[in-house]
Amino acid sequence: MKAVRFDEYGGVEVLDVREVEDPVAGPGQVLVAVRAAGINPGEIAIREGRLHDRWPATFPAGEGSDFAGVVREAGKGVSGFRAGDEVLGWTEERASHADLVAVPADQVTAKPASVPWEVAGSLFVAGMAAYASVQAVAPKPGETVVVSAAAGGVGSVAVQLARRAGARVIGLAGERNHDWLRRHDIVPVTYGEGQEERIRAAADGPIDAFIDTFGSGYVELAVRLGVRPERINTIIDYEAAARHGVNTQGTHAIATAPLLAELVGMVADGSLEIPVARTLPLDQVREAYRELGERHTHGKIVLVP
Repeated sequence: MKAVRFDEYGGVEVLDVREVEDPVAGPGQVLVAVRAAGINPGEIAIREGRLHDRWPATFPAGEGSDFAGVVREAGKGVSGFRAGDEVLGWTEERASHADLVAVPADQVTAKPASVPWEVAGSLFVAGMAAYASVQAVAPKPGETVVVSAAAGGVGSVAVQLARRAGARVIGLAGERNHDWLRRHDIVPVTYGEGQEERIRAAADGPIDAFIDTFGSGYVELAVRLGVRPERINTIIDYEAAARHGVNTQGTHAIATAPLLAELVGMVADGSLEIPVARTLPLDQVREAYRELGERHTHGKIVLVP
């Protein structure tokens, strides 16, 4: 099969698509033919070596967590899935950017027929991170929540989930994404110079919680805005979190197949939108990450093997 590999830490130039041995479905596992696999900013940090102390790579390294596809084989002891089933899920082995992936059966759930492959294949990391972030700050009806990078992969889900909880949500984003935010009943505020004053004006009162999906000073901004540390969550700025004692609840804090099923159920019934910015073939993985690294994407970039 074809799979993404890299032999050393570095930029997108270290990524290659190679022929490697097919995985097999071991006991309790399913082998899935991947139809779509999302890419995520955390994978850039891992590939560049910036998270070596937390998540070291073993070379040659694969990458990718999210995927959706069709079960090719069910291993011994698996009763809930069989060949031909359409599923979505995740791998803990950095292995979804490939034609095939083998994972424990409790890391997949059924894909509703109405959910497009590219949406299902990019739901796990961003969806779980957003869900965990909202859970961490626990918004209540009528409270005001601010979300940074509100049109990005995680932010675009977090604003919807926070709004679903009944909060008034202020989303920081570029002006080209303001209409999308308004359509989802989110108050848009342009990020960048002067954003603190614009947030205060939009809030017109106390700010109760802050979800940081971008880093680069947003934890400090939340503190200046008067948000209590226990009502701040960042999924990226661990140094600032340590300084200020804020939450760092992310994808793997809550990852379960039943919760993934709940999220994809929201997508299927139309109550949650997962924006997809672009799909690219697997052999254009460098271009996919180059675009993601610019950090201006509205929604997800998805690889299609």
